[in-house]
Amino acid sequence: MKALYILFAALSIVSCQNQGKQDLNKAKQASIDSMKVEIDKQRVIDSMKTEMANLKEQQKVEQQKVESQKVVVVHQQQADGTATTTTTQKKKGWSATAKGAVIGAGVGAATGAIVSKKKGEGAIIGGLAGAALGTGTGAVIDSKKKKE
Repeated sequence: MKALYILFAALSIVSCQNQGKQDLNKAKQASIDSMKVEIDKQRVIDSMKTEMANLKEQQKVEQQKVESQKVVVVHQQQADGTATTTTTQKKKGWSATAKGAVIGAGVGAATGAIVSKKKGEGAIIGGLAGAALGTGTGAVIDSKKKKE
């Protein structure tokens, strides 16, 4: 009987040690998982910062383009003493809404043709969907520019 008690005590001690190792492994895995999540979050934050920097750079370039499009006024005096004034203004480029619609339609049509089994239908549906999304995105960009 004493042998049974000793065997039971030894088994319980060994099983408790195994349980401690399992808990330790679970804690290590939880720590590794949380670190992976934090790394992924930081990666997303870094990519967003990069994109924001690119957008700011593009806005600066566009603003410089707008500033370079100045109105030129030419005041000429004709031989008979009358003066004529001519104003010329450079053409404006496309709005962001128009650009978004065209780009979205092209990308949507290409994607629809690639993904769909019926290439023509896929291209048409993808082009329409892409144009709609591009128009919406361009309109948001235009409204943000007007606010600035």
